[in-house]
Amino acid sequence: MITDERVFTEGFVPGDVVHRHDQLGRLSGALRPLTDGGRPENALLFGPTGAGKTCAARYVLRELGERVPDAHVGYVDCWADYTRFRVLERACEAVGRAADVHRRSTPTDTLAERLRGVDAPVVLVLDEADQLQEPAALGDLYRIPGVTLVCIANREPELFATLDDRLASRLRTAARVRFDRYSTAELVAILRDRAAEGLEARAVTDDHLRGLADAAAGDARVAIGALRAAARSAVRHDRERVTDADVVEAVPAAETLIHERTVERLTDDQRALYDLVREAGEIAPGELYERYEARVDDPKSRRTLRNYLAKMAHYDLVERDGETRGRVYRIVEP
Repeated sequence: MITDERVFTEGFVPGDVVHRHDQLGRLSGALRPLTDGGRPENALLFGPTGAGKTCAARYVLRELGERVPDAHVGYVDCWADYTRFRVLERACEAVGRAADVHRRSTPTDTLAERLRGVDAPVVLVLDEADQLQEPAALGDLYRIPGVTLVCIANREPELFATLDDRLASRLRTAARVRFDRYSTAELVAILRDRAAEGLEARAVTDDHLRGLADAAAGDARVAIGALRAAARSAVRHDRERVTDADVVEAVPAAETLIHERTVERLTDDQRALYDLVREAGEIAPGELYERYEARVDDPKSRRTLRNYLAKMAHYDLVERDGETRGRVYRIVEP
């Protein structure tokens, strides 16, 4: 039944990104001067989880690479590569200057110098940019002539809260591209395209696609993951087509898988916070910070911890209840 498993992975970029043409046009417009040898705009992409930000950025990056072959394009997952060294190392990889980089012996400043020596334009997508533990990396890249940044984050306040005032002031001039949650009809169109590319013909009906899309509540990651889960369920039961029973099981299975993968990606400090909330069941911010500071050897600032908790709330790992003084945190179970 499943003819191409890649179609249902998060890194897959379709031939056409449906229902995001306005956002694609805005981002493409910011980068279009590169096609004429001009200076493009930096861009900031904001929106909730599963709204298509990463897919749109990867799509435009691919198109740009085809139209401007001399340009270097790169993608950095700042949740995985959250230090200054790792970000600059990934940037050097994008321009082919990381072959002899050694994390224990290569100075970080050396990586920045290598990037300054690149004659061709460089466009870097920094996904989950608000996850950077060393935001100085953004400043390094911003100051390098010829480097254009496309930063992706859930919300503008969380991104700018991590930056020094000078860099924040400069980035506020960047082009902004905002993404909203998908409607059910839009998710159905996305699922229909994925089914056409990754499943056998007539493996799933439009009614089943609508059921998956409606349950996904605007999150394309959940919808696509649920379609894959439904198809896998049908295969396990030796069925030729997806059934109602497969659809009923699919959404919880997809949500659980996404939840587990997100927890696995947490940094050590974020995981400490997550575990403390789980252990407490329900905990106020002040007590949570005190327990965190007692548990880790090199605690982050309370401002950083608030950003971490906001990020985890965006990804439905924790929930916040109450106003500032009476607020408590709880774990969100998938």
